[in-house]
Order: sequence, then C-alpha cells, then structure tokens
Amino acid sequence: MYGVITRNEQEVSWPEFDRGFYEMKDVTGRATEPVDGAVNMISAFGDNAAAEGDPSIVARDADGTPATREQPYFDWDYICPTYEPYREGVLEMVETAAEAHEDVRLDDVGFPREGYCRCDRCEAAFADSPHDDRGAWREAVIEDFVAEARELVPGDLYLTLYPNPYPGHLESRSGLDPNALATYVDEFVVPLYDTAYGTTYWLETIATGFVDRLETPFSIELYAVNVDVDDLIHATEVAEEYGEAVLYGYDASNARATLRRMRADEREGESHP
Repeated sequence: MYGVITRNEQEVSWPEFDRGFYEMKDVTGRATEPVDGAVNMISAFGDNAAAEGDPSIVARDADGTPATREQPYFDWDYICPTYEPYREGVLEMVETAAEAHEDVRLDDVGFPREGYCRCDRCEAAFADSPHDDRGAWREAVIEDFVAEARELVPGDLYLTLYPNPYPGHLESRSGLDPNALATYVDEFVVPLYDTAYGTTYWLETIATGFVDRLETPFSIELYAVNVDVDDLIHATEVAEEYGEAVLYGYDASNARATLRRMRADEREGESHP
C-alpha cells in the first residue's frame, strides 16, 4: 500500500496512491480548509506563526531558553503543550478535519525535546498533578491531548512518531509513550527522511526497531523531493517489508514516477507458461 503527503489538493486523488494525506496545518502555522476524501494532517505543537505572535506560549527549558528555530536542534518553533487556548484551537481543527473526512493525522505531537517545558505554567501544572516524576507527568499531558483528539475522530487516528525506537527514548524526548497512546491511535507513522537514500541499511535498522517496539500498525514515510527514482525504489523495497504502508513526502510527481517504474518492472518480470 502506498500513499502521499502533499500540500496540493489535487494530488491526494491521483490513482497511483492508495492513501492521500493533505497537510491542513503545517509547522509554519499555515492553515487551510480540510479536503474531503483525504486524511487531513495537522501539526499540533509545531507552529512558527503562533510563536512569533506570542513568544510567551513557546516551550522553554529550566534556563528559560525557548524552543525556537534560533536555537540548536530545532527546525521550527514549538508551542507549550499545556497552553490551553492553543491546545483547544488545535482540537477545533481536528474536529473540522474530521467533519470533512473521518480519518485524521496528528503531526508534531509532544514536547520539543528533553528538558522541556519548564515555563511557569508547566511548573504549576506539575506541582498540582498527582505525579512525582516529571517524565510521567509529561506523558500524561500528551496522552490527555491525544485522548481528546480521539473523541473527535470517528475514523482512524494516525499519529507521527519521532524515528527513535530505542526503549524509553520517545518518552524522555517528547513525552510520547507508544504503549499508552496505542489505546487511542489506529496507526503510527514513522518518517525516515533522507535526501538521497544512497544507502538503506539504516532504514532496515530503524524499521525493525519499531517492529519490536510497537504492537499498533505503523507506516513508514519516505522523503521524495529530488530523490533519484532508482534510489527511492530501493528505499521503498526496504520500507514495505516492515511498514503497513509506504508514504511519500512532498513530491507527488516523483513518488508517482517511482510507483509507475516499480509496477512496470513487475510486469516485465512476469513469466507465463
């Protein structure tokens, strides 16, 4: 099974793809109306525009360092997951998306990385919580958010995982406990992005780690922009051994060319008595 992730509405219905994911809200903060017939995809806590509009809602570490693009390791800005007005706004988007199509995907869920968030709001919420361990509290914050989203989605709920299958790493990095989230999530998506896929042994290494880590089905998302078709085919052949589906990010034309080549090669390889 193959799918595409795109910002272009017409591409979600291309016949080469079994699934179409439409980026309804991305990390820049750009948001559009959901597309009927597509799995609408929402960046939950990654939002440059919201962070620029109100820096006080950005996640911060104990030193007050904001989780923004100006800091090392961050490619976009992260909103604190305990800021209720923003959180409610994301859930409203989820509800709107689910009205257009019953399946919805949540992207960029969780805290930005280890040490976040230590803003005054999070400090007060942790102190008032029943948890003695900050890690357990962070996991509960994210689980509550996903549980609320689940109530709004009548179909399948997809959720993106950071591509680290080592035990405990998703929990310590982002507050994501896949075992707890499996109660609400129908399928996880693991992005394994490279700009060339010149080698693929690491794809297999990470994918097999998730096979061992997850009981819930998961798909593998590959990067398709300017990737050589032969290399993308090779990556696909590895990924489809482990994932429920292979999804292609942000270049539907290149993904379509890859699938057409694969299917042509399969036909040429057929033999008949």
